[in-house]
Amino acid sequence: MIGGSRYFGKLLVDRLRAAGHQVTVINRGSTAPPAGVEHLVVDRNDEAALTAALDARTFDVVVDQVCYTPVQAAIAVRAFAGRTRRYVMTSTIEVYDPGSAALPTVAAGTPVPEELVDPATWRVAADLPWHDDAYLEAHYAEGKRQAEAVFTRADGFEFATVRSAHVLGGGTQEFTGRLAHYAARVVAGEEIAVHAQVLPTVFIHHEELAELLRWAATADFTGPLNACSDGPLDVHDLVAVIAAQAGRAPVHRTVPAGGKASPFSYDRHYAMSNARAKDLGFSFSHTADWLPGAVAEALTQSVPSI
Repeated sequence: MIGGSRYFGKLLVDRLRAAGHQVTVINRGSTAPPAGVEHLVVDRNDEAALTAALDARTFDVVVDQVCYTPVQAAIAVRAFAGRTRRYVMTSTIEVYDPGSAALPTVAAGTPVPEELVDPATWRVAADLPWHDDAYLEAHYAEGKRQAEAVFTRADGFEFATVRSAHVLGGGTQEFTGRLAHYAARVVAGEEIAVHAQVLPTVFIHHEELAELLRWAATADFTGPLNACSDGPLDVHDLVAVIAAQAGRAPVHRTVPAGGKASPFSYDRHYAMSNARAKDLGFSFSHTADWLPGAVAEALTQSVPSI
């Protein structure tokens, strides 16, 4: 596994080991893996060092948690060709964001299928400044699309990409802090900036995503796969769950067209369909099954007295 040192990546390592798999973790050494897991300390961006670290090793499957650019993907293709049968990349719902690329129009309310973004036909531009952190942050979705495209065109292994919905749950483990952001604002009575007409998005619990990635690692499908719980929510739905548990009335402020809104407030449609994963045999939960628990964790994280 490349990455796997935090959040659902750590949980995935635990679940793979519990299933009897021998796990090797590759990262830069900032976080040690659990005892009993082989640890290769190397920067994935350094191709020579990565190749040397792999030495004569081979793997049944590589799960790549931290591939963000076509340059990183190209290095991995060369380093792992002939060393693994299968390669699974963790991608994102953001590849479908119509605000980040010219994509076919999907009517609001229609779940977005995988074929909307076909990595086999997506243009790759490795000469863009992917090494620049500011550029990468501003072009996160495009970096993921192009990384998928590089892997899809590789011949050295079977490739699958898991396009994850917004991941919630886990309290302090949820490093983006987005749910805690909402919880803190609701409790404090602070305004939540929303669009005039909000559209729903999709979510997945961190434990469910870890389980799906464990399943994907040993499955035999290829190509993109959407990963989201049933039950899309818009920002008002999400805040209502928080407000009910906090016992506070939320305060919304409508932003003007083009204005900056809070995380999970969307005025564009790209809520994913999970039909392909279901057809392949994976069963998803409903957001109503786990969101209250995730909210309770976020409230505790944001306001210890609650």
